Amino acid sequence: MGEDVFENMAQNLIEREYSKVFVLMDENTERDCYPILKNYLVNVITIKIKSGEKNKTLKTAELIWQQLHDNFADRQAVMINLGGGVVSDIGGFCAATYKRGIDFINIPTSLLAMVDASIGGKLACDIDSHKNMVGVFAHPKDIYIYSHFLNTLPDSEKRCGLAELSKHALIDSKPLWHDILENSVFELPIINDLIQQSAKIKIKIVKNDPLEKGLRKVLNFGHTIGHAIETWSLKNDKKPLKHGEAIAIGMLCESYISNKLLGLSNKELNQIVHFVGKNFSHYKGQWDVNELISYMKNDKKNYKGNYNFSLLKKVGKAKIDVDCSTDLILESLSYYQGLGQQFPSQLSA
Repeated sequence: MGEDVFENMAQNLIEREYSKVFVLMDENTERDCYPILKNYLVNVITIKIKSGEKNKTLKTAELIWQQLHDNFADRQAVMINLGGGVVSDIGGFCAATYKRGIDFINIPTSLLAMVDASIGGKLACDIDSHKNMVGVFAHPKDIYIYSHFLNTLPDSEKRCGLAELSKHALIDSKPLWHDILENSVFELPIINDLIQQSAKIKIKIVKNDPLEKGLRKVLNFGHTIGHAIETWSLKNDKKPLKHGEAIAIGMLCESYISNKLLGLSNKELNQIVHFVGKNFSHYKGQWDVNELISYMKNDKKNYKGNYNFSLLKKVGKAKIDVDCSTDLILESLSYYQGLGQQFPSQLSA
């Protein structure tokens, strides 16, 4: 996970003889990460977009496609996505659809992207703040992880990645879950090990179900409610929740539902509550529950009008395609709101 990964990348670019090399980045990765990467590249063309989920739109995609067109990108070109989840998602989507597909390479710069967004080939744009409504499946040619990029992130961004990392542990690995609970996870030697364990879990699941027809649905744990809350926040809050913050709430609510429907133990539910309370401040917004339910009804994972949840039987063991009543969803949201006094009012930036 040192700079030797970029030496390998440079060698691969030379051997593949790409016609043009594009680098997609936002203002943050241009400032903090590109100065390191550019030392390993020659004759590249940069494309810049604005950071943030609110910019993961078809309008931004059109800007990227136009830049590729204006710079005469052909089907032998390659795009390097240098950024977090938004850059990985929209960059891959644009590469996979431009002239019916060019190669792309992911260099994730956030913890969330290192363990989740850059892996698995799910690429998409949002429509009217609704998450990932237009997308494709396509896999990057390579993924290069340079964990020192994490040093450029505020703690709030690291915690967002911790939400997805802990999701992998909860659905597949009790030992990894205990490692997360017992360690100061952001120390570099520890986080390197956790990234490797988490990435292996996602790669294993994706290889067994690349198009999300069955097993891969376990990766949606926390996301049915989490995506609805994220959409609400994007539409209504001056400072919207980050993806990982919304997913942390979703995991807590869906753990409560798991306790009621699948027998997740009170002990393990309380561990999850403590983890979320320790790492994420409590959401103070006043969401409209009817609107949240409306977003969930439009979730792309649903089937025949039923809410389609991936829940926990126990830590390390998930179950897919669990139907859940509206009443129990509302009960879980009330449960989360009732935990407000146990959560810190504010965490470091």
